[in-house]
Amino acid sequence: MTKLTLGAPSAARSFPKDFCWGAASASAQVEGAAAADGKGASIWDVFSRRPGAIKHGDTPAVACDHYHRYREDVELMARLGLKHYRLSIAWPRIMPDGVGTLNRRGLDFYSRLIDALLERGITPWVTMFHWDLPQTLEDKGGWPTRQVVDAFADYADTIVKAYGDRVKNWITLNEIAVFLDSGYSLGRHAPGRKEDFATVHQAFHHAVLCHGHGVRAVREHGGAGARVGLTDNSRAITPITETTADIVAAREVFKRTNCRILEPIFTGAYGPVYQQQTKGWLPQVAPGDMALISAPTDFLGLNIYTGEFVRAGADDQPESVPVPPHYPVADSPWLRWNARALYWGPRHAVELFGAKAVVITENGAGYDEAPPVNGQVNDLHRLEYIRACLGELQRGIRDGVPVTGYFAWSLMDNFEWAEGYERRFGLVYNDFQTQQRTPKASALWYREVMNANALV
Repeated sequence: MTKLTLGAPSAARSFPKDFCWGAASASAQVEGAAAADGKGASIWDVFSRRPGAIKHGDTPAVACDHYHRYREDVELMARLGLKHYRLSIAWPRIMPDGVGTLNRRGLDFYSRLIDALLERGITPWVTMFHWDLPQTLEDKGGWPTRQVVDAFADYADTIVKAYGDRVKNWITLNEIAVFLDSGYSLGRHAPGRKEDFATVHQAFHHAVLCHGHGVRAVREHGGAGARVGLTDNSRAITPITETTADIVAAREVFKRTNCRILEPIFTGAYGPVYQQQTKGWLPQVAPGDMALISAPTDFLGLNIYTGEFVRAGADDQPESVPVPPHYPVADSPWLRWNARALYWGPRHAVELFGAKAVVITENGAGYDEAPPVNGQVNDLHRLEYIRACLGELQRGIRDGVPVTGYFAWSLMDNFEWAEGYERRFGLVYNDFQTQQRTPKASALWYREVMNANALV
């Protein structure tokens, strides 16, 4: 039996020495101050006022009041040992109408936040767009119209010029498939539309084109050392057994299910896999679009919470493996536990689409947790799931998958879109009445992981 050294993680549990550990949040989910200091309305500000749109009638008007409490939140991050923090910029706080006149008070807020992070030794990772489209652009047609592309190009130039001297890690857009499918096809998210197939897929083209403008803005204005990538919620297809036949089946399904975003970005074309999915339909593409969309990036951000199981069926054709009723699941019913997704998602993205580096930009679990008792929230369910996910991520790194960072979602409980304030993903419990923050057991454990750069 191997003799254990108490208190010292084994080398097998260590991560690469330059691995980036962090936590993430998003402007619409934490900032509040929805109409303060010149901010314009976002589609989530408007959608949340629609009766029945959000659970319990919740709105992001106050959220975590991070806009006013950012300094104490940065101090909290420092106490928890965070060295990297992923935030997003609210487009309507910078440009209230989506285009044109800049809101200096909005620009100054993010400048103060970035400076506060740097002063505490925390590296900012800035997401340009995390779902809060200015309502004025939606009133003109939103993502299905090309006017959003021109507006985003100007917005991206503006923020990279403003913060590029201090921000060196940029993410263009967050989860294109979610904000377009849920917002423009299913109507479950802002702006609550239910459009036809062609309208939605044209919106996809405009979104990946905006990604291209984000990359261009960083290359032109980001300065030395600037890095940029997209965050995608690629569906992490997991072979039920790690045998050749099931792995081949999982690879095939991964290509099919993630081609709408990854194929044009990594190949510069709407190729055969994409056209198989759309039955030959192609979006309207202007000259130069595909070159811009496929401009080289430095990393691919992946938001992975769960994954689907696949096996090789008859004639080795891929088939989905049904999930039984008692399979472990978070309070978010879509979030079935699958730690191996953290191994297979990055590996598929690298091997099938050519991502040269992967950063896990979100991973976690959402529960409807009770308030602290004696100052404690013992969220062992979240802690154990994240620990299992990190173990699989570590296995991928050992096998040569170039994963360079991990961001837990989320720093603290926040406005969880259509779930309102009931569903909690935070490492830190937030009392939305008092705005008191209480680190959960998962946060205290994660502090030790980051400190040791190893699983503990």
